Amino acid sequence: MEWHEVVEHPSLQDLPFKIETNEWGQIVMTPARGKHGIYQSFIDYTLRRLAKEGQIFIECPVQTSEGTRVADVAWGSTEFYRKHKDNDNPYPESPEVAVEVKSPSNSEKAIRWKAKLYFERGAKEVWFCDDDGNMRFFNPREELERSGIFGEFPVHIDIDIV
Repeated sequence: MEWHEVVEHPSLQDLPFKIETNEWGQIVMTPARGKHGIYQSFIDYTLRRLAKEGQIFIECPVQTSEGTRVADVAWGSTEFYRKHKDNDNPYPESPEVAVEVKSPSNSEKAIRWKAKLYFERGAKEVWFCDDDGNMRFFNPREELERSGIFGEFPVHIDIDIV
């Protein structure tokens, strides 16, 4: 199934799942979870505070060599945004930063595999947030202690603040 068919298909509207496609065009759905959304919201808010320019994307579809992957949060430079702002299909390249919030189905192998797919499409960094709010930052060569693009981004997200 092509991405535009997934997006336009009436039976797939309003589902409580994140929808992606794999390399065979099959639909892959991940159930939505409240904690997942809280982490997404924190990452979005923090990136908006730190970014001097560019655009933040929530649920950013990227056409990879193995289907359409949807980054939970992404940041693209002004140049990226201007180049792709009228594109209503998956982006043919990744924004500079792609962020994945761990889902129950994500193994370490799956996380590394998704990072590889985003890097193949031009991501400069891929970030992962685990179930406890710990952030991991990668560039195409290695894992980083902190983001090289947004060095002030926290290495831990505490959602238990009252």
